[in-house]
Amino acid sequence: MDGWVGAWTGGRAAVHVGNVADFNAQFFAPGMDGAQRARRLRQAHHYACLAACYSPEPALLVLPAEVDRQWTDWLARELAWGQVEVHSGVAVGRTMAEALADRPALAARIADSGLPVVRWGRTAADEDGPELAAVRRYESKAAAHELFAALAPEHPGIVVPAQERPDGRRRAARRLTARAARGLTTVVKSPHGVGGYGTIVVEPAELFAAGGGGALLRRLVRAELLPPQGELLLEQYVDAGPAARLRDLTYDAVVGPDGTVHPVGAGVMEVAGTRYQGVTVGPGVLPRAAAGTAHRFAVAVGERLAAEGYRGWYDVDFVTDRQRRLAPTEINLRLTGPAVAFVLAARLDAVRGPGHLVRTLDGMPLGARLAPAALHDHLERLRPRCARLGVTLLPLIPTACHEPEPVVGLALAGPDAEALDAAEALVAAANHGLAEMFEALR
Repeated sequence: MDGWVGAWTGGRAAVHVGNVADFNAQFFAPGMDGAQRARRLRQAHHYACLAACYSPEPALLVLPAEVDRQWTDWLARELAWGQVEVHSGVAVGRTMAEALADRPALAARIADSGLPVVRWGRTAADEDGPELAAVRRYESKAAAHELFAALAPEHPGIVVPAQERPDGRRRAARRLTARAARGLTTVVKSPHGVGGYGTIVVEPAELFAAGGGGALLRRLVRAELLPPQGELLLEQYVDAGPAARLRDLTYDAVVGPDGTVHPVGAGVMEVAGTRYQGVTVGPGVLPRAAAGTAHRFAVAVGERLAAEGYRGWYDVDFVTDRQRRLAPTEINLRLTGPAVAFVLAARLDAVRGPGHLVRTLDGMPLGARLAPAALHDHLERLRPRCARLGVTLLPLIPTACHEPEPVVGLALAGPDAEALDAAEALVAAANHGLAEMFEALR
């Protein structure tokens, strides 16, 4: 099979292992306390529900959190999967590697399946070699910036934001204050972070209201927005201006087993502040010129990653400036939320015909905490209403519905952006309406 699907799984059904927590844990900053670590693991286990869609067709699915079979049956029905063997609730409170070490039969079932095994990302528990070395190098936003700066001169339409690497946090605080005094907004980054953690946009007024750079950094650590220790990067803020509708972009690709780069596609991300919320992918979501610029640069990045031994999925994230140039901000050497959207679009195109747009919404707020069965009933009521708009509703993250701030992760697939907008508004209103329903029962 040609293309990225062939490079990813050989076009075969695969084993999907939701090891998001394991991947993230290898980049936890020094000084993170046990309570914060536990919260990060729990959040990662919710996100690992995306493992259902790590490839177009799972045969065996291993999830850290407990899920109801109704959820996987829903996805199997809509995506025309065959029989899926599901193991859930495997790693509550710990990493997947720790859990599988205590379940040798399941570990052997994965190893002996004879199927491709796909994970969120590589860790030392899986292998230790040039692939993992490349992950650990270029997941750093400092190393990624160096690569971007080296490649950019050959790529018109790409502009690399200036980045400083102050020696120590006191120096970082002083430089941050000096930049604010010049009226400059700064992006403060920990070298490693996921989903927006460790990346903060600091405006001058915010810094001075906090009492200066040092006071602001301490406050951000207390709020668990920055790690308590380690290097900080100070990066030029790129102002999108009137191009804000296309502010945050991504381009995904796969480095195949032979080192060939296979483009997947471009997406428009939804980002609140610096926190990733979801993405829209499919035909025409990006203007042709921007898509071409992102494609050429992301492929060049992939060729460099391949030369250093990396194999697998990666993406390059961008922001746009006022001249509609693309500013690369980070490389993710793993699966991502947008990867799931691309997988869904490919599967739906294969089983229903081409042309699907897919929008993922990773954390839609719910108006009330729900038991899993109640969440299923709520979404089942929405399913035909979305279908009347020409949109397929796919539940992706069902396990966070009983958190103190309950959310659900969804995908919407339809023929155009207008249909997706209408379905998203419908679902958001229904989710919000849950609060009124439960208030009426008091």
